[in-house]
Parts: sequence; C-alpha cells; structure tokens
Amino acid sequence: MANKQINMRKIKQIFKLYSEGVSKRQISLQLGLSRNTITKYIDFFKRYQLTSYEVSAMTLEELNRLFKTDQKGKSGQLLTLEKYFPYFDKELRKTGVTKELLWQEYLTKHPDGYKLSQFRYWYREWVKEVSPVMHFTHKAGDKLFIDFTGKKLSIVDRYTGEIQDLEVFVCVLGSSQYTYVEACESQKKEDFIACIENALWFYGGVPQALVPDNLRAAVTKSSRYEPKVNETFVDFAEHYETAVLPTRAYRPRDKAIVENAVRIIYTRVFALLRNQTFHTKSELNKAILELLHSHNNMSFRGREYSRYSLFEEIEKHQLKPLPAKRYEIKRYANATVHKNSHIYFSKDKHYYSLPYQHIGKRVKVVYSDSAVEIYHQQELLTVHPRTKKKYGYSTIKEHMPSHHRFISEWSSEKFITWANQIGGHCKTLIINILEKKQHPERSYKSCLGILHLTKKVGNTRLDNACKRALDYGAHNYNIIERILKNGWDTLDEDIEDQPEVPNHNNIRGSHYYK
Repeated sequence: MANKQINMRKIKQIFKLYSEGVSKRQISLQLGLSRNTITKYIDFFKRYQLTSYEVSAMTLEELNRLFKTDQKGKSGQLLTLEKYFPYFDKELRKTGVTKELLWQEYLTKHPDGYKLSQFRYWYREWVKEVSPVMHFTHKAGDKLFIDFTGKKLSIVDRYTGEIQDLEVFVCVLGSSQYTYVEACESQKKEDFIACIENALWFYGGVPQALVPDNLRAAVTKSSRYEPKVNETFVDFAEHYETAVLPTRAYRPRDKAIVENAVRIIYTRVFALLRNQTFHTKSELNKAILELLHSHNNMSFRGREYSRYSLFEEIEKHQLKPLPAKRYEIKRYANATVHKNSHIYFSKDKHYYSLPYQHIGKRVKVVYSDSAVEIYHQQELLTVHPRTKKKYGYSTIKEHMPSHHRFISEWSSEKFITWANQIGGHCKTLIINILEKKQHPERSYKSCLGILHLTKKVGNTRLDNACKRALDYGAHNYNIIERILKNGWDTLDEDIEDQPEVPNHNNIRGSHYYK
C-alpha cells in the first residue's frame, strides 16, 4: 500500500545509521527499503531538528505520536464517528450485538456517514490506539479466565521467621475484565477449587464457562480437541451449573486476557506489597483485596469507565445465580458389600448400609466432609450423613432383608410389651430373663422362643406355664417347653398337699404314741 507507515524500530534504525555516516544507498540495502522512503524519514527528522541522541532516547510510543501530529488532522466526519466508539465498545460485549448492527444504527443517525468497510477500519484503528493488546470481544457473562502467576508472594512466621511462599491465583471475566486475586498455599486441587469458588462468590454469580490453564488440578490429560478434565473439577462445575473449557496447550493467545491481567497485577499488587511483611495468609489476602479494589475501579486507558463500572453495567446481570450452598470437595474409594448389607469405610473405620440386593458387589464410595454416597455402575444406591465414630454402624432399616430388619429392631421394651399382652406371669418371667447378666442377644432369643409358643398353645396356657416356671424358680425357654409338653400347666393347684391315709390293721393310730 502506498505511503504506508513502516515499523517504528526501523525508523529509529534509519536515523541511527544516517547519523553514523552510512549512505542512503547502503541503508536501503541493509533495511530492504526504497531510497525514497529513506529520504522521506530523514527529512522528517531534519524538519524537527532532532539529534541522533534525542531520537534514540524516544520510546516507540513517543515516536508514533510525533508522526501522528505531523499528519493532517481528522475530518469532521471521522471525529463524529469516533464519539460513538466508546459506546460501541460496550455494546459489542452484549450477546447478539455485531459491528454491522451498530453501523446500521450509526447510519440511521448520519445517512452521509461512512460505509461498512470504512466503519470497521476506523473502529479497528481506534481499538489499536486505546488498547493495542485487545484482540477479542468477549460476550458478557460468557467466560471466566483462570491462571496462576509465575511469581509468588510470601508470609513470614511471626515466631520463627521462616518464610513461606504462596501461590497467587488470578481470574478475569472476559467482557468487563473484572479481576479477582487470592494468595493460596499451593496449586493442588483443593486450593485451586477453593480459589475459584471464592471468586464466584466475589462476583456474585456464575459465568457460562470456566477457562483454566492446563494445570494438573484442572486437566489430567491435555489435548487440542478433547482434554480430559479432572473428575473433581467436573463435579465442581456441575454443582455450579457451568462448563469447563481448558485452553489449548502451548497456545498463550487462548488466555491472552488473563496473561495481560497477570502483568498488570505484578505492577498494581506485587510491586506495592514488596516492602510489606505479612504473618498470615488472611492478612496478605486482605491487603490484596484493598489493592484489587483500586485496580478494578481504575479507568481503562482511553476510556471513561472502569472494570467495576463495566461489570455492574453489562456483565453482573448476565451471570447465572449462585447455588444455595457452597461446594464440598469429593473424594473416591471402593468397597465390597458385606453379607450384613453394609460396607466398611476404612477412612473412618465405620460401616454404612445399602440395599441388600447388592450383597457381594463391588461399589464406588464418593465422600465429602458431610456425606457419603454409594454408587454401583453409575447408579446412586444411597446417601448417608458422614459419621466418624470408629466401628459404628449407620443403618437404614429398609436396606436389610425383612428377617434381618426384625432382628435389628429387638429391644427389652419390645419384648416386655409383647409379654404383657399375653399375661402378667409371662411379663414377669420375661423381665426376669432380661435381668440376667448375659449377652443381650442371648436373652432376646430366649424371650423370642417363649413368646412364639403362644402360636401353639394360646395365651392362657403360656401364661399358666410361666406361672409354674416362676414357682420352680426356673427362667428359661426349655422349662416352659417341658411344662407345656407334659401338661403341667393344666394341673389343679387346689389339691391338698397331704393325701388321705387309708384304714389298715397294721397302721397304728395316734393313740399308740401316747
């Protein structure tokens, strides 16, 4: 393209070589530029009477501004269009808004304005001028970009003076560039997920997708097309009803927005904290939040709005609502269902029940700090509140077979109530059995055997048999069974203890002993 401005570094190199006495022909050969171009830029510096030292000391931005001031002024038509660009910049972040749509709105107000191609060209030029690193226009509420800084912050033990380095987590909402920063102990799964969760509650909502780097806590196996995301991270995303879209490995442009945020954080957070000493992580994070507030409320270069104002205006209401409660990190284990319809959870040395139909099967245990979930082939079988009582049992009675369920419901009160329905003597006998100092299960079996005899002989005979056993002082199942078998419960208890003595010649009367 004719009269296209060349790279500023080459312009500085032109004047440097010329000042050193190199001819225009040699400069043209070395830099691959025409002699006319060389002459044009040398004349430019001569017109401003700049020395070689002054040109070399100028930054590329200063040199660029110098060339722009030398160019002819902008037309009124262009100045009118540029007034709309800050508004267009905001609108393009909204879902469904395109440059063509905005151009149509502009043309409605200014029928003699620029055509679409020129509209796009001047908008791109404006973007380069106010934000040269901006490459993508992200939709509001769409993505949260996540990364850790390469450099670390540190805390000092108050008593030992030991220095502990802390990782620094950074995330940025794509549209507003609203930033969250937090210091944590490591990049491990637990710390990583805790930081993301704190960020979501800081924003007060959930974006459509989380875009992490390929760190191990997020991605177990990277791939250009279908990376394998960490199982816990997937569960976290499902809890917050969002998606995980890891960046491609070795593709820094995929996360350019957060990389740029990290560079800014180095200046606006790290640099300002460099001479301060912190003794706890909470102290450090409190200081970070104060600086973060200033950063988010600072206006963008070339714009009249800040990250925070942009977030409040266009992005906050686009975020999905937060769930009722925070996420609990889940861990995984395997277990086998025992014959008593329970699994042994070795982490807590505790037993948890599940439906008896799965006895002998291998199941997957998913546990958090508050709950234990048991799965078989992706099917959720049961959920228990987590209990850390060693060798204890957490049992849901519906999980056991009916006969097991009956046994599990045995108690002294149940047997006494049952016996009382049969009769008073039966109740007394049952109480005496239960008061024996023997294993409860042994007493329960004896009581159960006695009470079941009512099905054979009825309540009346069983109560009489219990009365007879109480008279004998025998309190067990076997004596009751013998009494009933021999009919002793039916004997008349009113018969005199002494039988009548018959008359006989050989029997002496009482008078004989006087």
